[in-house]
Amino acid sequence: MIDPLAIITEALERAARPCVTSSFQAEDVALVHMLRGAHPEIPVLFLETFHHFAETLAYRDEIARRWGLNLVTLKAPEPHIGLWQTDTTACCARHKVGPLFAALEDYDVWFTGLRREQSPSRANLQPVEDFRLPSGKVLHKISPLAAWTNKDVWAYAKAHDIPLLPLYDRAYTSIGCEPCTSPPLDPENLRSGRWQGRKLECGIHIQAEEK
Repeated sequence: MIDPLAIITEALERAARPCVTSSFQAEDVALVHMLRGAHPEIPVLFLETFHHFAETLAYRDEIARRWGLNLVTLKAPEPHIGLWQTDTTACCARHKVGPLFAALEDYDVWFTGLRREQSPSRANLQPVEDFRLPSGKVLHKISPLAAWTNKDVWAYAKAHDIPLLPLYDRAYTSIGCEPCTSPPLDPENLRSGRWQGRKLECGIHIQAEEK
């Protein structure tokens, strides 16, 4: 297994404007912890979807304060609260995909906490990939924890005394927006509690089609 810190170091060496996205789930917080040692001022992009658990927002604020993060909160220019009730795809597109892809135009290296184990849609994830935005811009997408298991993440958090989102203590295993998140429907699938198991991705990590 390639050392995540080696991946991070190499990526930062060629980065002019790096950033990291974080939903403040366990793997994201572990990655931010690693990155801040090498690049303390790296922008940490957080999507304010207007549908988060209150616990997520409180935890985000506590970690950002404790670690002195350069937190950048992204929001849809025209949010539609409750859109998930009629169309979860449109809700994700408006509150997550659109704001993030617009923000990523300003960066050349994008760090993510994605892991292969999380979902069948991520099974072929590579630690270093090119990612093309809908505009056509290509940036380097870096997933240093791609090969890590859930046990690896939790072991890292324990070893570095990193507190984790309290929702894990209530049997949640993958945490997104409150209306579309439940404890796992399938104990063998950590993300099966997302969108009632009806889809695997919100759209952020889906490569734009060639035009």
